[in-house]
Amino acid sequence: MKSTVSELIRRKRLLKHVLLGLIAVLGLICLYNGSTFAPGAEEVISLDDGTDPITGSFRPKRDYFDELFEDQEQNPEVPKSLPVCDTRHSELIPCLDRHLIYQLKLKLNLTLMEHYERHCPPAERRYNCLIPPPSGYKIPIRWPESRDEVWKANIPHTHLAQEKSDQNWMIVMGEKIRFPGGGTHFHSGADKYIASIASMLKFPGDKLNNGGNIRTVLDVGCGVASFGAYLLPLGIIAMSLAPNDVHQNQIQFALERGIPSTLGVLGTKRLPYPSRSFEMAHCSRCRIDWLQRDGILLLELDRLLRPGGYFVYSSPEAYAHDPENRRIWNSMHDLLRRMCWRVVSRRDQTVIWAKSLSNSCYLKRPLGTNPPLCSSDNDPDVSWNVHMKACITQYTTSKFILL
Repeated sequence: MKSTVSELIRRKRLLKHVLLGLIAVLGLICLYNGSTFAPGAEEVISLDDGTDPITGSFRPKRDYFDELFEDQEQNPEVPKSLPVCDTRHSELIPCLDRHLIYQLKLKLNLTLMEHYERHCPPAERRYNCLIPPPSGYKIPIRWPESRDEVWKANIPHTHLAQEKSDQNWMIVMGEKIRFPGGGTHFHSGADKYIASIASMLKFPGDKLNNGGNIRTVLDVGCGVASFGAYLLPLGIIAMSLAPNDVHQNQIQFALERGIPSTLGVLGTKRLPYPSRSFEMAHCSRCRIDWLQRDGILLLELDRLLRPGGYFVYSSPEAYAHDPENRRIWNSMHDLLRRMCWRVVSRRDQTVIWAKSLSNSCYLKRPLGTNPPLCSSDNDPDVSWNVHMKACITQYTTSKFILL
């Protein structure tokens, strides 16, 4: 019995010594790998001292400040620092400044919305200062709460809430502005409106994403972008577009809410997106004359839509029966038919068109049909500062098509 107890004690001591030995060995390994004598240590240091890891030659390190100072030396007119603008400029948008347009007396065609397009000031009229936030600016409310409310101090404009009070755009409540989700066409809420569009298209579960097949939407004349806000939970990213017009702060509201949006207009120049960027375009009471200039604005949507893409149109022309709206509807329907679009659904105040899936319809049109097909030298993906063209962009095999 006594020998058994002593054997157990001996084994415990042996196990203890083995464990201490292992700990010591692991400690030495850690020290060795962390030292400059360890394999690979020289390589790590060489990456930090500017040595090219491929050729082994010395490569001087450069950073943003080196390039900035070098640029200032070569271009003395580049300021070394930027002051903060006067607070009266807290809402200045340099290239979309309507006051500057009037002061420079630019000869712009107001009918074509040229005054809402980008017109940057000449060098001598640039402020070269940082735009300050409005007085009392607070850290923005984070998403998803920002979808429904923002700080009033961050966008101190309440006239839009008064003007659109009957349409549930927004409501001023103390220090905050709340967004019930309404719009000019969908007073009862964007979520119900979106579900009705999905129902019109017979998408499963009335979900507009259609199982991931609808991912990008262009919302033209977006207001405060509630339509785009309620698409985000469906996995759909909408680019909400509106001009810097009398409702100049509507895009400010959209951005403060955390919704992808931009100032822009369907005027004379292409929107800054390559062809086939969107699966759907949406216009709800956007008050656009789609028939002007041989349908050039609809042809811009045609450039931007992917094969089989949808155009959701909610406007009096789609349902009203007075002579003027009937005339517009008939002309618009005829134009889109010649563009090889087809009506896929029509209900209440909304009609949905679908773009052609292939070139076959274009090739079957009678010779001389307008709008014409674009020439072969027309690049539909070039979009920055490029004028729109009143022609149909054909599909090519050089660009991969996602359906």
